[in-house]
Parts: sequence; structure tokens; C-alpha cells
Amino acid sequence: MTKTAFLRPRSAAAEPMESFAGLLREWLPEQRWFAGKDRPVTDLHVLSMTELFPGCLHLLVHAGHGGVPSPGHTPWAGDCYQLLLGVREHPSARLGRAVIGRVQDGPLAGRTVYDALHDPRSAQLLLERLRHPGVVGPLRFEGDAGRRVPTGLVPRLLDAEQSNSSLVYGDEFILKVFRRIQPGVNPDLEVPGALARQGCHRVPAPVAWLRTTHPFKATLGVLQPFLRNASDGWTLALEALAAGDDFTAQSHALGRATADVHLALGAAFPVGGPGENRLTAEGMTERLTAAAHSLPVLQPFVSGLKTAFAALATCDPGPPAQRIHGDLHLGQVLRAGRDWFVIDFEGEPSRPLSERRSAHSPLRDIAGMLRSFDYAARQRRPWRPEWARRCREAYCAGYAARAGWDPRKKHGLLRAYETDRAVYEVLYEARHRPDWLPVPMAAIERLAVRGD
Repeated sequence: MTKTAFLRPRSAAAEPMESFAGLLREWLPEQRWFAGKDRPVTDLHVLSMTELFPGCLHLLVHAGHGGVPSPGHTPWAGDCYQLLLGVREHPSARLGRAVIGRVQDGPLAGRTVYDALHDPRSAQLLLERLRHPGVVGPLRFEGDAGRRVPTGLVPRLLDAEQSNSSLVYGDEFILKVFRRIQPGVNPDLEVPGALARQGCHRVPAPVAWLRTTHPFKATLGVLQPFLRNASDGWTLALEALAAGDDFTAQSHALGRATADVHLALGAAFPVGGPGENRLTAEGMTERLTAAAHSLPVLQPFVSGLKTAFAALATCDPGPPAQRIHGDLHLGQVLRAGRDWFVIDFEGEPSRPLSERRSAHSPLRDIAGMLRSFDYAARQRRPWRPEWARRCREAYCAGYAARAGWDPRKKHGLLRAYETDRAVYEVLYEARHRPDWLPVPMAAIERLAVRGD
């Protein structure tokens, strides 16, 4: 079946969709997880619609930013999103900002549509579906037969900024509902499951999950144990900075934890040969060129930044390519008791799923964490570059103690991956958090001029 054939809505689902498509067209771009904020939604098409339970519709919709192509021609420009919509005549006042709007015509006329993940009743019924594996239309509810999920867990929706939506149940489990859907197995299900089979305790294992078979096979959500009383690395780093405390012991332990996960990933998935530095450098250069084209603020630094990628093409190939986290930073790690845990293996959501599931140099993860220390240090005035430098050193030392090789001795590789990460950060901040743009731009200037 062609890609365009996948995108043809079923007539039975199209009629109710048309009645609230206008509401969704206005609501979608306002959501934190919507990827096309800089482009108007010109087309909205239902790919799949299923009544999950009375009063709750599960939808996969295609938000397009251009016209509909003819079969066999260029696919639509846009993305597929997962929505769980509540439909009521008299919604609770507690839903507040979850309300999308009141339908004016069609089969749902007079009813109010809202984001059902904000509704405790819908959230509880969703967990009940996951507790009892089965099929609802194209949806498949599956789980680990050896893990029991109790009843009566009170749900709460996390309000942190993120590219998906997460529900916590009774501080025992957390359900990540993926918003932007791509065909294939999501790494946030695939990787933790594989690491659990390796006996790696650094990553919470999947308990239950939701996937679909229409309009393509894809992962829709994953339920995992919730680490109660845990603090994320970003919060802990900012607390240390505010108190004037050293963070090197925690950074060293975090480096060891990162190496543990990389070693387990190397055992769970096939490991490639030496890194293809020339091809990697070409890809980094292409991303830089595209970023500078859309963001003029980068253009004065392009020449200096390209030297990092040029050096990569001729330096030591470094450790073999393998599966990695893909988007590692202080917000993706949790400390519970004395242990560090790594979460959110989805990778950078803006990149294709095939790329996120492929092998990369572990230095890409390391560079992401080193950039995160810099981000944390710049949250207070005056900026404390020495604090970030000590954390970076301790993290690399901890990694080396466990992995058997030292990232600091791969200077050319590390500089290139940090530069590539900083370019990504500039694009991200410009689109989502313009007030944060000075943070990665400071790194861009440093990497372009000083090359360290």
C-alpha cells in the first residue's frame, strides 16, 4: 500500500471529524507537543477514529501544511498526531483549559469536545484497558504477563513541558502517551524492554503498552513503574547551584550510570563497526547549513563551526556505533536514593523514527549531557562556567571508570558532537522558547571561535 493510500480517511470516521475539525485546527498549534507551530494548519484529515469507551474517541489525525497530493505524487507535508477526545453535553467545570470547544453542527452538534487526558474518569478507564490486554478496533492493548497493575490508582496529568503527555497513576506507574506518531516501534518501548531483558536496573521496564495497526503499525503509549520520591537531574543541578554546592560527586555517578546503560545497549543490540566519520561530518554540515538558512543569527558562525565537522572527518573513529539514548540531558535522568536512572528513550522527536532507532556514536549522548551542564550553569547570574567545567570533568571521569575509555581523549569527536547538539538547540529554542536562545548561542560562539 502506498503512503498516500494510508492517508485516505475512512468515510465512517470522516463525518463526525468534519463537525469539529475547525476547533482542532485552532487548538492543535497551541499545544506544547505540536511540531508545526511555525506553519499554519491548512489540512486536517482523520486517519483513524475509534470509540475507546463511551464518551471518549481515539483519533489519529494528519495535520497538513499544504495541499493534498494526487496518488503517487509527493506525500502531504505534515505530521500524524494522537488525540484522545472526550465528548459531553455538559462537561465538568474542572476541565478548564482542557476544553477544545463546542461543536456547532454535524452529528456532535451541541456537545463539548475536550482533551480526555485531563479527565480523571477517562484516565482511569484508559488504565483499565491497559490492565486487561485486548483489541479495540485497530488498537492493541498489550503487557508483561508477569507484572500486575492494581485497580483504584488515582490518575494525575503531569503539566511539565514535554513533547508528549504523561499520566501518573497513584505514584506507582506512569503512562507516556505519544503525541506525534510515526510508523514503527517507538524506541521508548523497544529499548527499555530490551534493557530489562539484559538485567539493566538503570531503566524502568515496560509494564503495558498500546499500539495500532491502522493506518500503519505504530506504538501509541507505554506504561512503566513510576519512581516515587525521585528528582530529575535538572532540578538537582539547579538546587546545587542555588545553594552554592558542588555537583561533581553526582556528576561522576551519573557518568557511571550512562556507561552502564551504554554497555547494556551494546549487549542488547548489534554493535556496528568503527564510526563513519566522513558521513557523520557531512550530515552535521548539512544540518548546520539548513539551520543557518532558516536562522540568520547562525550565519556569522557557520565558517568556524564547519571546522569542527571538517576535523571530525579525519580524526580517530572512536568507539563503535551502537544504539544510544539519543536525547540525553539532565532532564532525562532521575535520582532515587543513591542511584541514577535513565528515562525517555524516544530520542529527538523532530528526527525520523528510523534515524532514532539506528546506531550512533555513544559520544552523541555524552555531548548532550555536557551541553546540559552548561544550560544549568547559565540559569543563574552571574554565570558560573567553572561549575559547569567541573561537572563536565567529573561526568567524563565517571564514564571512563565504567566504560574503559575516556571521552576527554576523543577531543575531535566530542567537539563535533557538541557543536551539532548546539545547532539543534538553537533551532529548538528559536521555535519553542525564544527567551532561552542566548544559552545555545553562547556555546555556538565559543565553539566557532575557540574550538573547545
